[in-house]
Formats: sequence, structure tokens, C-alpha cells
Amino acid sequence: MKLKVVNTGSVGNCYILESEKESLVIECGVKFEQIKQALDFNLSKVAGVLVTHEHGDHAKAIKDVVLAGLNVYCSYGTAVAMGVNSHRIKPMVKMTDYTIGGFKVRGFDVEHDVKEPFGFLIHHNECGNVLFLTDSFMCRYKFKDLNNIIIEANYCKNIVRRRLLEKGIHEAVRDRVIESHMSIDTCIELLKANDLTAVNNIVLIHLSDGNSNEIEFKQRVENATGKNVHVANKGKEFDFNRTPF
Repeated sequence: MKLKVVNTGSVGNCYILESEKESLVIECGVKFEQIKQALDFNLSKVAGVLVTHEHGDHAKAIKDVVLAGLNVYCSYGTAVAMGVNSHRIKPMVKMTDYTIGGFKVRGFDVEHDVKEPFGFLIHHNECGNVLFLTDSFMCRYKFKDLNNIIIEANYCKNIVRRRLLEKGIHEAVRDRVIESHMSIDTCIELLKANDLTAVNNIVLIHLSDGNSNEIEFKQRVENATGKNVHVANKGKEFDFNRTPF
């Protein structure tokens, strides 16, 4: 199994879990052409598409996705908010398991400024249990038997504070960031609260362009967890297997 980063961040998010036989697209917040390119134009491999919430940087290509015949899985609230009337939209009930090809997916509630945002717990025989969590300032759940983690580390409180003093950002922007996204400190606290014994990879996603430090974030998470840590960037690919070998 591989994890492909089509894009990440406020300009658009899309990630693909791909084995030789099938793929699971997570988020469609980029142009559909980019998604097709990342899939080598083989849409027949796509078991489904997961969408966490309706914001454009996560759901921009939703209309093209359903027109291409791909099934989209999201919460009921997200389905309504996206405003796409199609049998391809498959609303999920939180904390309920859904089988999507060879993937088993469970949506859970997160904390963001939309109606019903989800994080996802994903299982596949090749990559084991994968946690996908973004656009949430905290998480109320703990997770067992994780093998790989894809998690938001959007900003650093000290950087935001400095930029505010330097008039680099407005207070309204500061407030929205801290009320709807996950800081590096909260990310580390969440990781340490879970049993990471079997975790192979931690991938940091959705870093803010102005409020984060990629090198520092990677080092801090490595120091806190002792795990293999990556920072997601456009076009990156990572091996995402159940075991390191």
C-alpha cells in the first residue's frame, strides 16, 4: 500500500491510499484533473472517495467526482451542505463501519466550524488501521491498534502570536485558526495519548503556509513519539504497510 499526497493545505487537500488492485481517495479539494492524474487515469481502481466536510479545500471537485461514477462517503450534514443531488453520495452514520471495496471505514465526529465534520478510521489488510484526522482543534477519542496515522498539524501558537504582534495576521484570522484547526502542541498531545506501539508512519498534513515550521514540526513529533514522521507535500508518496517490511 502507498499513500499519495495529491495536495495538502488551504489551497486544496487530496490523499490516496493505493494498492495494486484498488484505491481509496481521501478528500477531493483539488481539480478533478489532478486526482485523475494521480490515479494514472485508472478510475476503475477507485473503491470510493471520503470527504471530511464541505469546505472547498476538501470538496472542490465533488460534482466532477460523482459525474465520473465514483461513490462519495461523508456525514449526512456534509452531504446536505455540499448540495449535490446524486445517488453517488453515500451518507454515513458516525461510529458505524462501512465496507468500501477492501477498505473498512468508520467516521467519527470532530471539532470544526461546519455542520457535521468527520475524521476517519480506515482499515485495509495491507496497511492495517489508519487514522485520518484533519480540520479539528481537538479530538475526544482514543484509538486502539493503529498502524499508520495521517494527522493535521496546522499551526504553532508562538508563530501565530508573533505574527499577530507584527500585524502579519488579523485577530479574526487568528481566532478562526485556533478555533477550527489543530496546533502542533495538540497534535503531539493527541499522539501521546494513544498507544503507538504498532504505528509505522505518522504523516503531518495541512500545515499552514504562514503559521507553521515544517522542519521543527517533524522534529518535535519524532522526539515525542520515536516514530517515522513525514511531512506531507504535493506529489509525495510514502509506503503505508501494516509492518515496516
